[in-house]
Amino acid sequence: MKPGEIIPAEGNVVINSDRDAITISVTNASEHAIQVTSHYHFFEANKRLSFDRAVAYGKRLDLPSGSAERWQPGETRKVRLIDIGGRRRVFGFQGLVNGRLTDEQRGEALRSARNRGFHDREG
Repeated sequence: MKPGEIIPAEGNVVINSDRDAITISVTNASEHAIQVTSHYHFFEANKRLSFDRAVAYGKRLDLPSGSAERWQPGETRKVRLIDIGGRRRVFGFQGLVNGRLTDEQRGEALRSARNRGFHDREG
């Protein structure tokens, strides 16, 4: 082995196999392309993305670290979301949560998102 050499294991790596995933439909209601990265709190994604924000609360895209999903204007696609892990605390993003992901916080965050003009649709 040479210093810094990487020898990958045989076979495929399966990510997030121990996590429950949901699938939601997402539409870009903007005139511009929108991209969301793998570990972004999906609930707080761009306000012009239209999807059921209540079910996306506390979730992120089910993608490998560092990757992203991109929607062209008017495009609708389905994506898989999984729970944010760890201590389940979210800070920054659009400032809709800034703390623990709780059921009480979900209602408050939804009201704030709707008041700020975030697209939202049930189902």
